[in-house]
Amino acid sequence: MHDPISSITDNKALVTAYLEAFSSGDVERIGTYLHNDLRWWVTGTVPGISGTYNRDETLKLLAQVTQIYKQGALRLWPVSMLGEGQRLAVEAQSYAELHNGKIYNNFYHIFFELADGKIIRMNEYMDTQHVHDTFIEKA
Repeated sequence: MHDPISSITDNKALVTAYLEAFSSGDVERIGTYLHNDLRWWVTGTVPGISGTYNRDETLKLLAQVTQIYKQGALRLWPVSMLGEGQRLAVEAQSYAELHNGKIYNNFYHIFFELADGKIIRMNEYMDTQHVHDTFIEKA
């Protein structure tokens, strides 16, 4: 018999492991958590950041942005998680120091959907003004 509580616990562990991989900046490791049919949607209208990405586009974008962080990665960690079936709602926070002298410290709601033990969908909501001010706006 299928135990829904174990599934939710396993899903939370998988997403936590993904966020740890994400925080490492190791794009190959990050890719091990992503389903081949991944769809990652990022809120807003920030050029080069907002929009919808497939798995290959996601990994390419992550490989490009790691170079702007002093530590080589954006640290991203869960604050809270709620799960139902193969879906998780995650509140998260990030922190990174950039080579341009700015600090990126944002707060997120990320909706995850899992399939075959991997992340198949992410919908990411965040403060897009902070994204713009940190990554787009010139000092």
